[in-house]
Order: sequence, then structure tokens, then C-alpha cells
Amino acid sequence: MSSTRVLRSEWTKIRSVASTVWTLGLAVVVTIALGMLISLLVKNDFDNLSANERRAFDPTFISFAGMSLGQLAMIVFGVLVVSNEYSTGMIRTSLAAVPQRGKFLFSKIAVATALALVVSLATSFAAFFLGQAMLGDHRAALGDTGVLRAVIGGGLYMTLIAVFSMGVAAMLRSPMLALGILMPFFFLISNILGNVPATRKVGQYLPDQAGSKIMQVVSPIDDDTPYGPWGGFAIMVLWVVVAVAGGYALLKKRDA
Repeated sequence: MSSTRVLRSEWTKIRSVASTVWTLGLAVVVTIALGMLISLLVKNDFDNLSANERRAFDPTFISFAGMSLGQLAMIVFGVLVVSNEYSTGMIRTSLAAVPQRGKFLFSKIAVATALALVVSLATSFAAFFLGQAMLGDHRAALGDTGVLRAVIGGGLYMTLIAVFSMGVAAMLRSPMLALGILMPFFFLISNILGNVPATRKVGQYLPDQAGSKIMQVVSPIDDDTPYGPWGGFAIMVLWVVVAVAGGYALLKKRDA
């Protein structure tokens, strides 16, 4: 089967499964709505901030507060894109139609990544503009130093979360097992490791901790990370490459 036909087939699979479409929609709604709410709350409480808190005030990053939950929907999207065929048993049919397993996996990831990128960039820009509207006089402008990089970075961050999840799902095959590992890892374990002083130096190299750096315009006062926005982004990309490579290696090795 030609590469074009494989890509078209993967696109048909993704858009025909309601759960994958719904998870993308949920990521958009949650990210934007929570970002607007947090921005409004911060605006109303701005006068109570200390001098140090005002110096570290980052209106751009505040508008992305909803990504902490929106990324969970992107995780579900990434897992479902890869593991749906395993849970339904369609993987045997798919691999019979496309016996080149590398072409099969990377076509699936390429189509899902392109879709995730479009949705994530649109979500990031919407979250920024609506969040800044909620901040009123404390807002940032897209032309301010570092802001455009942070907004585009927000879209790239959410996309990479989805791709990382695809790689993990390809390794584990089971959607329940993949979600059972990824959800607590990003929502709980990573936050604990990144905020506890004894483990902070380890936590700052986890994919979400490092990747989210690209969305910051103003560094926190107590920030001691040894890398900048693009350095953190590179660390996240490395995690994604390892996950996808692991998924490919296991797909080649195992039976369907």
C-alpha cells in the first residue's frame, strides 16, 4: 500500500472514532475555560500580591493555566489513537494491509500529530487572547518580548504531550494500562517530584516540567533550572523521541 493511501486510511480511522474527536474538543474547552477563570481570579487579586510576586508576574503563563488539565485530554487522545486497534482486535487487519510496521506506526503518528498540532496551536492562541482579556490592565501583548514564542510553544507543548502518549501506548498496547501510568505520572508524580526540594533536580528533567518552560516569559523568583525555554523544549523532544522509538522497536518485535 502506498504511503499516501496509508496516511488517508489513518486519517479515516481517527475521524471516524468519536472518542478521539471528543477528547480533542475537551482539551480545547478545558484549556481555554480554565485559563480564563484563573486569569480573572488573578486580576481580581492582583492588588494583594506582594512586591516579589508582582516582579515575577507572568500574564502570558497565567493564561495557560488550563493546560494542566487540557494536557490530560491530549494524553487520552494520544493513547486512543494508537491503542484503539489493539482493544478492538483490528490491529491484525491493519498490519495485514500494511505489513511494513514502521510505515504503519509512523503514518498513524504523523496524521495524529498534524491534527493535534492544528488543534493545539489554535487552543494556545485562543487561551492567550481570552486570558489576556480577563487580565485587563495587567495583560501582555503578543508583540511583547518572548510572548509569541510562549504562545507558539504552548501549542507545541500540547502536541508533544500527545505524541509522547502515542509512543507509550505503542509500547504498552493496552489503553487502560497506558492511561493508568500516564495520568498519575503527569497529574501527580511529576508535580510532586518537581515541587519537593529533595527531588526537584530530578523533576525538572521530566517531559512536562521541562517542556512547560517554553511557555514562560517571566521566570519565577526561585527558578534555578539550568536550562532556558528552548533547552527545556529540547529535553521534552528527547523524551518523545525515546518513547516513539521504544514503541516502534516493540511493534517490530512482537506479534500483533
